[in-house]
Amino acid sequence: MSGVIGIGNALTDVMTILPDESILNNINFPKGSMQLVDKDKLNIILNQIKNIPQTITSGGSAANTVHGLAKLGLNAAFIGKVGNDKFGNFFTNDLKNSNIEPIMLQSNNESGCAIAMVTPDSERTFAVHLGAAVELVSADIKPEFFNNYNYFHIEGYLLQNHELMLKATSEAKKCGLTVSLDLASFNVVEQNLEFLHDFVKKYVDIVFANEEEAKAYTGKAPEDALNSIATECEIAVVKIGKNGSLIKSKNNIYRISPIKANSIDTTGAGDLYASGFLYGLSKGLNFNKCGNIGSLLSGTVIEVVGAKISESKWKEIILKVKQIEAAN
Repeated sequence: MSGVIGIGNALTDVMTILPDESILNNINFPKGSMQLVDKDKLNIILNQIKNIPQTITSGGSAANTVHGLAKLGLNAAFIGKVGNDKFGNFFTNDLKNSNIEPIMLQSNNESGCAIAMVTPDSERTFAVHLGAAVELVSADIKPEFFNNYNYFHIEGYLLQNHELMLKATSEAKKCGLTVSLDLASFNVVEQNLEFLHDFVKKYVDIVFANEEEAKAYTGKAPEDALNSIATECEIAVVKIGKNGSLIKSKNNIYRISPIKANSIDTTGAGDLYASGFLYGLSKGLNFNKCGNIGSLLSGTVIEVVGAKISESKWKEIILKVKQIEAAN
C-alpha cells in the first residue's frame, strides 16, 4: 500500500479570530508577524485571548500535509517530539483519531504551541512556542520508521538542524523512499542557503516553494526560479498564490490554475497543496492532475479558519478528486 511519512515540528495550533487589533497592541506584536516566544510570554498571550472563542488542532507544516493525505485515504505517519502535557496528549490523540500513525518521541519539557491570531482583515499574526518540538535530534531517528512507506515529506522549518535532516533523509533513502521538501519559510531558506542547495542535490526528489521561498532560494522570479530548482531535483513546484502554481519535471513545465475561492485565512494553503500533489503522485497521476488536486485542497482550506477542513467538506473534496482522477 502506498504511504507517506512526514517529519516536522509537533505544534498544537490555537486559532482565534480577534475582533480588532487591541490584543496585538497589548502584547506588542506587529500585525502579520511570526514571533517566537518563551513559556512565560505564551501564558500571557493565552490569558489575553482566554475569553475569545478558539479552535485547537494539531498543527505544524508537515503534520498538516500528512493530515490531508490521511483524509484522502493514504497510509500516513508523522514523526515529532512532544512533552507529557495537555498539548502533547492532544497532538498525539488527534493524529490517532485521523488514522495517522504517531511516531512521537517524548520530552521532559512542555510541548510546542502556535497561537494564530486572525484580525478582521484576514491577516494572521503568530506567537510560536517551540518547546519540545525542536528537541527532535538525529539520535531519535530509527531505520524502522520508514518501513511500509514510499514517500518521506519534510518541512523546511527543520533546516536549522542539519544533522537531523541528514540522518532522516539518509535513512529514508536507504529504504527507497522518495523525498519531498517544503521550503516552508523564506527566512529559514536564507539562513541555511549553502547547506540547503547541497542537501537538495544529494537527497531531495521533490521541492515545494512559494514565491518568496523560491526567490530566497534562487534570487529569481517564479518561472526562472522554477527552472533553477528543477536542475537540482526531479520535480520542482512553485506556488504563486492567486495565479496558481508551476510544476517542472524533465524540461516540461505545467501551469496549474487555482480554484475560485473566498479567502478567509491562508493558514495551511501550501501544506494542503502538498497533500494533494503527493496524493496524485502516489496514484500515478500526471502532473496536471497532481497540481489540480493540490489546487483543490489549497483553495478549500483558505475558506476556513486554520489548517483543518470539516468532514462535510472532505466528502465533497473526495468526490471532486475522483472526478479529476477519472478525467481524460
